[in-house]
Amino acid sequence: MAICTVYTTKLNPACSSFSTPSKTHLGFHQKQVVFYKKSSSRSTRGTSPYFITCSAGDSQTIVIGLAADSGCGKSTFMRRLTSVFGGAAEPPKGGNPDSNTLISDTTTVICLDDYHSLDRTGRKEKGVTALDPRANNFDLMYEQVKALKDGVAVEKPIYNHVTGLLDPPELIKPPKILVIEGLHPMFDSRVRDLLDFSIYLDISNEVKFAWKIQRDMAERGHSLESIKASIEARKPDFDAYIDTQKQYADTVIEVLPTQLIPDDNEGKVLRVKLIMKEGVEYFSPVYLFDEGSTISWIPCGRKLTCSYPGIKFTYGPDAYFSHEVSVLEMDGQFDRLDELIYVESHLSNISTKFYGEVTQQMLKHADFPGSNNGTGLFQTIVGLKIRDLFEQIIASKAKTPVEATKA
Repeated sequence: MAICTVYTTKLNPACSSFSTPSKTHLGFHQKQVVFYKKSSSRSTRGTSPYFITCSAGDSQTIVIGLAADSGCGKSTFMRRLTSVFGGAAEPPKGGNPDSNTLISDTTTVICLDDYHSLDRTGRKEKGVTALDPRANNFDLMYEQVKALKDGVAVEKPIYNHVTGLLDPPELIKPPKILVIEGLHPMFDSRVRDLLDFSIYLDISNEVKFAWKIQRDMAERGHSLESIKASIEARKPDFDAYIDTQKQYADTVIEVLPTQLIPDDNEGKVLRVKLIMKEGVEYFSPVYLFDEGSTISWIPCGRKLTCSYPGIKFTYGPDAYFSHEVSVLEMDGQFDRLDELIYVESHLSNISTKFYGEVTQQMLKHADFPGSNNGTGLFQTIVGLKIRDLFEQIIASKAKTPVEATKA
């Protein structure tokens, strides 16, 4: 569906109509068509040609925001999410091999690091971290996310994580679902207002440290000392600019140390909370057994294999930043993923299309980090809820023009 915006201006064009392909200073790809109606009088004063700017993109783009600190599992979450919609997520074909963008049949995932206004050297010179708003171009972020939501393709910048430089831009076309993931998807109120749904990954300091060591030492060759220094240097900015965004999230996945093992310091067993805001349009919180009740459930036994320290689920209503929420919590880890269907059968409002779909998705990605605990389970469920939200929004938009015609 084409998107058209009509403008009028005082001009005296020489022809009745013409078209001008153009690219705006913000990287939008659009086509301007000017329709001119000649005045009946000899004077050209008051003549108002109509400028109609059109894009050929899909007007049904849904925007999802995912916020988290660096090294907190955003990439794994994105792979689970795109899998729910089908099709493997890959970098743009024929483009920059260091692109941060992932594209599948339905989704496009944009890394908000691409809106850094300062490269690595520039941040060092100014003494700011990437978390600091002064190191990011929120005006461009807003304009381009809005353009994509409106069906207009953009040329998005690329932040090269290998070189620390800003590479030439890449063309991004409007997808059915646009996911913006990174440090600041809910920081700027203009961008926040464009989101159809938002998620915050809230990793406790203890768990975050363990994860960052594993990723940065094993995958990026960083030393333990440099990792500790990086965390300490980033913490003030994280507290000021990143952590505050969770108050705006529709859903928070909070990862904490287990309570099943007294004085546990290893961080191998996790306690994970799925905090779901009540009253969000097109979103119904998941519940265990009885909606709105307070539930404590230890499922281990004949139907679920659990080695020490076992598994415990809790569910109930709560308050979060003055919002009414429902909280589903899992402490412990699964021994056998194929037995997860027993837990799945006791959960409601999980937006599956068939019995056992959560278990199927978990088994499909058994090698992903967190697949044996609540991080993988809740990420999968949120992915299914986003699919349901997308389908409801599309159905609602398709219904509205029909109702308007009847009226």
